Amino acid sequence: MNRKELDPDRSPVAAFGQRLRTLRDERGWTQDELGERMGCSGTHISAVETGRRPPTRRFAVSADRVFGTGGRFERQSQAVRHTALLEGFPEYVTHEARAAEIRLYEVGVMPGVLQTPEYASALNARTVERGAITPEQADERIALVAERQAALARTPPPLVFVVLDESCLRRPVGSPAIMDDQLARLVEFAALPNTVLQIALFDMGDRRPLSLPLYVLTLQNRSLVSYAESAQRGRLERESTSVVPLLTAYHQLQAEALSQAASVAMIEQLRKGTP
Repeated sequence: MNRKELDPDRSPVAAFGQRLRTLRDERGWTQDELGERMGCSGTHISAVETGRRPPTRRFAVSADRVFGTGGRFERQSQAVRHTALLEGFPEYVTHEARAAEIRLYEVGVMPGVLQTPEYASALNARTVERGAITPEQADERIALVAERQAALARTPPPLVFVVLDESCLRRPVGSPAIMDDQLARLVEFAALPNTVLQIALFDMGDRRPLSLPLYVLTLQNRSLVSYAESAQRGRLERESTSVVPLLTAYHQLQAEALSQAASVAMIEQLRKGTP
């Protein structure tokens, strides 16, 4: 039988289909047999495996039930649905919603968990104008910002540590009023009992241990997860041998950054229009 070769690196849809086929082959099931177990046709299984049809959340949940994969298919299907997001980020968000501690470092833009709705809308509107994403994908990104912020309001709340590169404050997004509201949001965030906000100044120079955005999570079981990204790629790491050095660099960044009090004072100066 001729079978279509699958390239899991081609897209999230292809990665989902390749994993589905691999687990089915390991159990010796035909597509019709798997379809019977999942409540769909073998033709539907074939379409998902070869990337002709994206998996729905319902399909992914059914696959997790049949294969006993503990929610992995459902998490992977989020990468398929969140087509405007870099690889690894949808799965990162699922961990972030349950993490005990969250550490963020951002460059150039405010992190999503701190964006005001107006800032998020202005940021994505420009991205749509450049043709980088569609209006529908912009709406998806804005909705995800709201979902992430709502998840942080859980009880008990996570500890949230944020280091912002100075560029996050000085890069205008939207109107002056939008930026002022965004800076006010940072001050409010810093006043919360479960948060720490610091600014990494430009003049930190070569003492800066990180140059690209980095997110590090401490999960409830104290295991670590990190997410780092460049302009076109995102990477999720779960292996401690990879995450611990990143966490060390983050702590070094915190040591060199302004204190929270000095950071808030700087933000207030910017709001008053003083350098």
